[in-house]
Amino acid sequence: MRLIDRLRFQMEKYGLDVSYRLANRFGIPARNVRLFFIYLSFPTLGLSFILYILIAFALRIKDFFFRKRPDIFDI
Repeated sequence: MRLIDRLRFQMEKYGLDVSYRLANRFGIPARNVRLFFIYLSFPTLGLSFILYILIAFALRIKDFFFRKRPDIFDI
């Protein structure tokens, strides 16, 4: 348990300092900045997954329309 406490302390001291400094610059609570980054990560991850599915679907449709002709060496 001691290791987890040290890890949490290091993250709070160095990792969350970015949100604290941004909050001070804009004059808002640091909690709101952290929540903003958390909420921003959900659509970002979802967007990449949706983009992957759309590209896979487009490639599948392309394969239906453009068939590869057999080579003369395949006969």
